[in-house]
Amino acid sequence: MTGTPFFYMKKGQELEGIVREINFPNKAVIDTEEGPVSAKNALPGDKVKVRISKLRKGKPEANVLDVIERSKEAIPAQCPHFNICGGCVFLTRKYEDELKLKERMVKKLLDTVLEDGTYRWDGIKASPVYEGYRNKMEFSFGDEYKDGPLSLGMHRRGSFYDVVLTDNCYICDEDYRTILKAVNDYWKDSGYKFHHKMMHTGYLRHLLVRKAAFTGEIMVALVTSSEAEPDLKPFTDMLLNLSLKGKIVSILHTVNDSLSDVVKSDRTDILYGRDYINEKLLGLDFKISEFSFFQTNSKSAEVLYSTVREFIGNLAEGGKPDKVVFDLYSGTGTITQLLSPVAKKVYGVEIVEEAVEAAKDNAKLNGIDNCEFIAGDVLKVLDTIPEKPDFIVLDPPRDGIHPKALPKILDYGVDRIIYISCKPTSFVRDLEVIRSYGYEVTRAVAVDQFPWTANAETVVLLSKNFRSRKNTCK
Repeated sequence: MTGTPFFYMKKGQELEGIVREINFPNKAVIDTEEGPVSAKNALPGDKVKVRISKLRKGKPEANVLDVIERSKEAIPAQCPHFNICGGCVFLTRKYEDELKLKERMVKKLLDTVLEDGTYRWDGIKASPVYEGYRNKMEFSFGDEYKDGPLSLGMHRRGSFYDVVLTDNCYICDEDYRTILKAVNDYWKDSGYKFHHKMMHTGYLRHLLVRKAAFTGEIMVALVTSSEAEPDLKPFTDMLLNLSLKGKIVSILHTVNDSLSDVVKSDRTDILYGRDYINEKLLGLDFKISEFSFFQTNSKSAEVLYSTVREFIGNLAEGGKPDKVVFDLYSGTGTITQLLSPVAKKVYGVEIVEEAVEAAKDNAKLNGIDNCEFIAGDVLKVLDTIPEKPDFIVLDPPRDGIHPKALPKILDYGVDRIIYISCKPTSFVRDLEVIRSYGYEVTRAVAVDQFPWTANAETVVLLSKNFRSRKNTCK
């Protein structure tokens, strides 16, 4: 490609180009006459207009200003909020095309550190449902624009302040949309202000809605500051009078005076019902509270956890469950409980105490007595567990495993480890250390937990000294 070399590009310069490819996570490579640039939120084949925002180590990064022309594979976006709110990326592609793009991104990323053909690649598993699939949404109160009317919904793409009323969101079902619009209308003319992030004034902060996909139970949590104390009974009655397909079983008022813009609780009051909803997953029952971690796509979560169980195989050799399993970063203990029938003992370790308490309750609910859940940092907790593992499952947060915890985990020297990653770039980083301990990737698959977004889960089976065992078999 001819033109000005990229190192002559200037910050603020506007260019046009064709999107050549996208790399994980959501990084497009755009060919312009002046050279390639990278940007988020652009899809292959689209002709876009961009503005250079950074020249990092000589590599220009840009913001997409406009899509001049869609690719021939493009379809009309299924959501009126597309490109306005910051949620979805792939809504101008058919779902099967999105799956191909995600599979290509994850496989390409793995192959930057692995030799193609040295491991079994199982492609990508689709979500059983890709419309209205989310079982949890956190909406923000704000204004549509500076000094504009009160709004409740999602942040406008690229904006820290502006909030878009996303009452036709494609990845939420009809009940979410009904609740969102009703709550927005209720508070819009109430005289109460939204909580300003910088000045830390105002009453209304967030609205959290959870709906169990398999039971239909709904939780609504209004999150406010302590600045005011209005009577919330009319608000509760309004919600209970809505016509919904599911059933509201929990209405909460959470007071949050923290400086950070996150949903957390200084105090939570039950306005109606109870403080949890019930969900079912692969034959198990789960109580989900306001802050419990639970996969946001229940039906695809069944695909994910079934895949983990398949990768593990038969731990109970000769029909006797005699293995000890560590489920590290266990959340509310879903995987821990799924492994209980084929193990002698399963230890679940999770740093969030509320999640651990929920895991204990869920195990009792399911009549499971060979799971032990421990609250604490994996790095410290491992020293307190009296038994050694025969098998390890890792499901760390997006940033991966703490660099001090990883060697301690690998020192156990178990034959096989399963690593579940919601951010494959973190796994690729951790893999360098993992391989130095004699482990190799023997099988991998992507699972689409988040249709239309740029995210994907990856399940990887790691086997110790796999190459030497393979050579011995020859």
